[in-house]
Amino acid sequence: MPELPEVETVVRDLRSHGLENSEIIGVDVRWPRTLVETTPEQFQLSVTGRKITRIDRRAKYIVLSLDNGDRLLIHLRMTGKLRFSALEDGLGKHDHIAILLSGGRLLVFNDTRKFGRFRLISDGHNPLDALGPEPLSEHFTAVALQERLRGKTGRIKPLLLNQTIVAGLGNIYVDEALWQARINPEQCADTLGRKEISRLHQAIQQVLQNAVDNNGTTLGTGQDNFYSVAGNRGRNADNLKVFRRDGLPCPRCGTVLARSIVAQRGTHFCPHCQPPVTKRPIKLKCPIG
Repeated sequence: MPELPEVETVVRDLRSHGLENSEIIGVDVRWPRTLVETTPEQFQLSVTGRKITRIDRRAKYIVLSLDNGDRLLIHLRMTGKLRFSALEDGLGKHDHIAILLSGGRLLVFNDTRKFGRFRLISDGHNPLDALGPEPLSEHFTAVALQERLRGKTGRIKPLLLNQTIVAGLGNIYVDEALWQARINPEQCADTLGRKEISRLHQAIQQVLQNAVDNNGTTLGTGQDNFYSVAGNRGRNADNLKVFRRDGLPCPRCGTVLARSIVAQRGTHFCPHCQPPVTKRPIKLKCPIG
């Protein structure tokens, strides 16, 4: 479930807890499938003795830069969580990787469903280059979004979930952005006019920034939900307008919100504010001004 705002919250937590400049003393891998393209022995040999020089986020990935130029990519997937722990605290059933740091503390990766992944990449090789622009960066403009969608005939929601179009978006924030922009999730991308793309661009940035400011979205009270490194819940759930609110009145027009399945994902929208579009495709001949 963690999307851009939740991963950004984790990255900021890791920084504030002093992970940068920590040295990796050792690694305990308890679920080898968490590692991508390496064995526990190779992984331990590669990272032990290395210093973590920088912590960044790219899309939904946590990126730990090491002092030899390698980078450790961590993808939380649905239920992955990171926390700091003391050695004497021990490890639990779903703690799959424990990294011993200088100072005697552990960075523990917990993942109930075991979908999260660690991938170590060498200096000069970056698989994240294939991802789309960061939606909160200065490079993500309405023009950039228009160019990413140019020539695409598919439905807009699956396209926005495609990480090569826009990086970091997931189910929650796509539904929220489409509602704010008054665009039906099943509208074909080649029917979007310049004004609609401008509204969508603005909506994507607004819903993501609001969620980042609120430390992400935590839904429900189960342990599988999102929690920060410090174990705090995200505060953004109260800001959601449509996601998992089907059956409730639309905050904008009062129409009962609906739920459907789009690209095998539960999708929430307002039938009145986001009506189906039947107009013929519009060919965008010039960029947005």
